[in-house]
Amino acid sequence: MSVDRTKDAPAKAALHSEEHTGGEFHHHHSHSATSQHASSHHLLQVEGLSVAFQMYEEGEGLGGFFRAAQRTVPVIQDLSISVHVGEVVAVVGASGSGKTLLADALFGLFEPNAWVSGTIWFDGVEQTAESLVRLRGNRMALIPQSVAALDPLMRVGKQVQGFAKGKESRQESRARQEELFARYGLGPEVARMYPHELSGGMARRVLLCCALMSRPKLIVADEPTPGLDTALAVRALADLRAFADEGGGVMLITHDLDLALQVADRIAVFKDGTVVEETSVVSFTDPALLRHPFSQALWHGMPEHGFEGGEEGASHA
Repeated sequence: MSVDRTKDAPAKAALHSEEHTGGEFHHHHSHSATSQHASSHHLLQVEGLSVAFQMYEEGEGLGGFFRAAQRTVPVIQDLSISVHVGEVVAVVGASGSGKTLLADALFGLFEPNAWVSGTIWFDGVEQTAESLVRLRGNRMALIPQSVAALDPLMRVGKQVQGFAKGKESRQESRARQEELFARYGLGPEVARMYPHELSGGMARRVLLCCALMSRPKLIVADEPTPGLDTALAVRALADLRAFADEGGGVMLITHDLDLALQVADRIAVFKDGTVVEETSVVSFTDPALLRHPFSQALWHGMPEHGFEGGEEGASHA
C-alpha cells in the first residue's frame, strides 16, 4: 500500500531482498518453530503502517464549525507485523487501543478523514488501497468482532452462501455451505434459522463459515471470543488453529493473552498504537526471553505469575 491513499500505484513484487532462510530474527520479529516462508516470503507483511485522523478542535471560541481549527490525531504509528503460512499470530493489547483499526487497514476500510501510510505485502506482492479492496472477502477474509454483523432478517444459510461472491453456482455455494456447517458442528436445521435463534457459540461458528466460503489464504479474526464461556472460546480458537494447520494464516486480534498463548504460534504485543514486540509464544515461558519491558510486564501480570505486572495497565491487556 502506497504512502497516502490518494497514490494508487500498480501492485508490484515485494522489494525486500533479505533471505528468509537464515537467522531467527528479521523484519522486526523472531520466529516460532513452525514459521514457514513459502516461496521465500511472508503470507502477510506490514511495514511502517501509520493511521491518523483529521479532526476539528473542540471547544468554544474557535470561529464556528467551518472556521474551526483542525488537528491530526495519530492512532496507529509505524506498525510492522508479519504472518507466515501455517501459523496463528495473536495481536494482544488492551481493549480500545486501536487493534480493530489495524484490521480495517488490512482490508482497505478507511474513513474519509483518515490519513494512511506504510506498505502492505500479501503473498509476496505489494498492495495498493484498491488491490486490498479486491482481496477483501476473497483471498483475505475478516471475522468481525460483533455477531451483529449478521443480517437479522436473512436466514443463516443464505447469508453464508452469499459470501461465495458469485464465483460458484447456486448449487456449488449451497454444497460448500453444507460442508462447512458439517465441519463446524452446525446441523442442517441451522441453515433455516435467523441470527436471533442462534446461541453465541453457534453465531461465532457461522461467522467463521462466512469467512471460509471463499477459500481464503488469510483470516483476520477481530476479538472472536467476547460473550463466550471458556469452553466455547477455546473451541472457537481451535477452529482458527485448524485453518492455519491446513495451510492458511491467521491474525487473531484479542485482549486475552491467556487464550492467545493456547492457540498462537507467535504473539505481537500491541501498545500505544504500534507493535512493540513480535515473538514466539515460547518467549512467554520466561520473561528473560522477551525483549520489550511492556512484554515482560504482561508476563508478570498473568494470573500464574501473581498479577505482578511492572508497567501500569499491563495486567489489563
